[in-house]
Amino acid sequence: MMEKYQIIVLAIAIATFTGLNIVYRKSQKQKAQQIPDEQELHRILLEEVLFYQKLDAAEQESFRERIHHFLQLVRITPVRNLKITKTDKVLVAAAGIIPLFRFKNWMYNNLNEVLIYPDRFAADYSLDGDDRNVLGMVGDGAMHRTMILSLPSLRAGFVINSTGNTAIHEFVHLLDKSDGATDGIPEEILQHENVKPWIHLMHEYIREIREREITDINPYGATNEAEFFAVVSEYFFQRPERLQEMHPELYQLLDSAFNRTQ
Repeated sequence: MMEKYQIIVLAIAIATFTGLNIVYRKSQKQKAQQIPDEQELHRILLEEVLFYQKLDAAEQESFRERIHHFLQLVRITPVRNLKITKTDKVLVAAAGIIPLFRFKNWMYNNLNEVLIYPDRFAADYSLDGDDRNVLGMVGDGAMHRTMILSLPSLRAGFVINSTGNTAIHEFVHLLDKSDGATDGIPEEILQHENVKPWIHLMHEYIREIREREITDINPYGATNEAEFFAVVSEYFFQRPERLQEMHPELYQLLDSAFNRTQ
């Protein structure tokens, strides 16, 4: 009797596992279908992402692999029946890959989902009311491991000659946060010998921006140390030649941080 019971239990377990496995494979297939194929992905990146255009063929292949990996791990979810395209998803992934591209084995371990809003939103994540002035945000509390981006700002950041990129800005915040503190000191990527020079230079720049001695850096960077790091990182990735010309010491420290291979 016991053997018969064990056989029945085993049969039920096998059937359950088989059913779950079918559902899993179907969900994975549906998920994969949301990712552009290799040719389409290459076309989108060539048309939309200047950073990708400047890479050689081998680096472009690596970038595409990182895009696929990102899209398999991170959900990108439109809200309020917003329609987003494959290109929009690729832009989100590209914004995440760009700051980490030279770090071959790195991925965001503090992000599960990116919510795409139809427009600006309030600091409490609301799309209603008159105080909707936020373009992007890394969530906290109940929204931990979640990023929010407005669709217009996501697209605007990849327009040729754009001076800012909200999505890159928010991913830099995640990178900053990965060492346990969002404090503008990216200890995970900044060499130990550069920490003190970075802190000194950062505070000097914040003071000068507040005193309006510097006008080519977004003044939002003077809000605090975390915003300074995110703002100048946008500048570094959007217009590196200009940053090098205008602020060579700042450029050198950022280049040393973001472009060292690990």
